[in-house]
Amino acid sequence: MPRTQSRVAVRTRVLAHALALRFARGPRVRPGEIRRVLVAHHLLVGDTLMLTPLLAKLRERYPAAEIVMTVRPSLVPLYAGRPYGVDAAPFDPRDPSTLSELMQESGYDLALVPGDNRYSWLAAALDAAWIVAFAGDRPAHKSWMVDQLVHYPDYPMAWADMTARMVEGSFLKKFNPADWPAPPCAPFDRPSGRYAVLHVEASTPLRHWENEKWLAVAHALAEKGLTPVWSASPAGEEYLRSIDPSGKFRALGHKLDLAQLWHLVAGAALLVCPDTSVAHIGKLTFTPTVTLYGPSSAELFGKGEFWREAPFREVTLRDFPCRDQRTLFKRRIEWVRRCQRSTDECAEPRCMQAIAVDQVLAAAASLEGA
Repeated sequence: MPRTQSRVAVRTRVLAHALALRFARGPRVRPGEIRRVLVAHHLLVGDTLMLTPLLAKLRERYPAAEIVMTVRPSLVPLYAGRPYGVDAAPFDPRDPSTLSELMQESGYDLALVPGDNRYSWLAAALDAAWIVAFAGDRPAHKSWMVDQLVHYPDYPMAWADMTARMVEGSFLKKFNPADWPAPPCAPFDRPSGRYAVLHVEASTPLRHWENEKWLAVAHALAEKGLTPVWSASPAGEEYLRSIDPSGKFRALGHKLDLAQLWHLVAGAALLVCPDTSVAHIGKLTFTPTVTLYGPSSAELFGKGEFWREAPFREVTLRDFPCRDQRTLFKRRIEWVRRCQRSTDECAEPRCMQAIAVDQVLAAAASLEGA
């Protein structure tokens, strides 16, 4: 079945089940006892990893509950060790078989929808008795299945910390790497000695740093005794070659799957990358990490409070003039300052180009004594 038809088939089935179960249940009442919890979303890798504070708070609040979270199928291996006792359930809205698998285990006392509220319909189709989501999503029909809306704070906060607000009560826990068992992975040719992972790629070219600056950082780290190892997405080999055309330093990350990349990062003495999913792997493994924030917001997507003790440095030029958009997951928030423009709207990433090599090296040096 073509992908478009598959997506329509999944949405039609979700809609039918959600409406039928909603009418069958009658008046909505939050269960007094929470035995099964669903976290429903289809977020990207980095956004999913930023839900860790939410999972930690759920486990603290409901120590005996079964907690299930939908994730993209490619992400399932990272959750093999069941961090916080969470079961990762593969879900792809273009794959009807993943919906069928979810429906075989339906019936939840509580469901949380941390991203797009359209997945509140998925939660309803999976027979969730009470559904919680963030307020402000548009259009309004996305939220018709939501029983309780939680508002984003009216003061600056990391989005990862915001997600924990979906669960009632205070929460002061900080992340401990022992809470996330390392995923098993297939053998690969790991670097020997002390090395630094330079992951150069991100979801948009507007988060890419100049080639000559990456190479300058690699040479500077090599002079300090750290072996640079290039990393990018599986399709990033040509991009890596454009940065280091002579192949002076080893390129490895683009050859690895997600679990192998986890172990590459975990074994590194340093990780340098733009704001992308690998930065969040750095937080989870407590790898000393320097992250470059150009169009993205260090305030929103940095370590925040939950990862306060992680060896993590945000490098950015604060108050950059065109980092002026105020939305987060399509909700307008007055204190937010970020840029989500496309390459059609922005000819070159001046906010990334403004970051100097010396800034990045200084941030790396500060981690040596952290």
